Amino acid sequence: MGRPSNTQKRKQEIVTALLRVMADLGYEKASIQAIAREAGLTPGLIHYHFKTKQEILLSAVNWIVTSAEKRLAKFQEVKQTPWEKLEAFINARLATGEAQMPEIVSAWVVIAAESIRQPEVREIYQGLIQTQLDMFAALLIDVWEAKTKRDEDVIHLSAIVIAAIEGAFQLSVTAPQAMPKNYAATSVINLIKGQVNS
Repeated sequence: MGRPSNTQKRKQEIVTALLRVMADLGYEKASIQAIAREAGLTPGLIHYHFKTKQEILLSAVNWIVTSAEKRLAKFQEVKQTPWEKLEAFINARLATGEAQMPEIVSAWVVIAAESIRQPEVREIYQGLIQTQLDMFAALLIDVWEAKTKRDEDVIHLSAIVIAAIEGAFQLSVTAPQAMPKNYAATSVINLIKGQVNS
């Protein structure tokens, strides 16, 4: 794979600047001027690469998804058993440590909120949540004997787990001091084990 072009590099700088500005100010106040200032570029250069702020936002969503996929692949690369793969899925999303990306979590919370207001963002967000549900359900079926993807227990537990992940993201950004340290991944894994082994 070759080196990224200057255009790709510049677009990534703009996307990263939007993520940082959104984490501090939210999407509404993430003006082109604020994004340009954060990226160390002129507003004209921002407009050269992206026609609108929403176009930057959509690129940011794609970058976050790609980053999450890479993080999951890293967590799963040496996992063998179905339980190890399921735990890797949860840890890739919730575990803290050197590979965590708090600025991406903050931006994701803003994107989730923006999905309420913007139909195009909502459609992407809903699709991503559905993908997460499907991925988790497939992993869950591998560890839960005699269950299928149509089983109500699988559907409900998958929904609870994805809701817990999204809720943990929300609380880590909006009320971090109220939540215990490093609780989310272990708690969700224990919840799954309790349900599957009952």
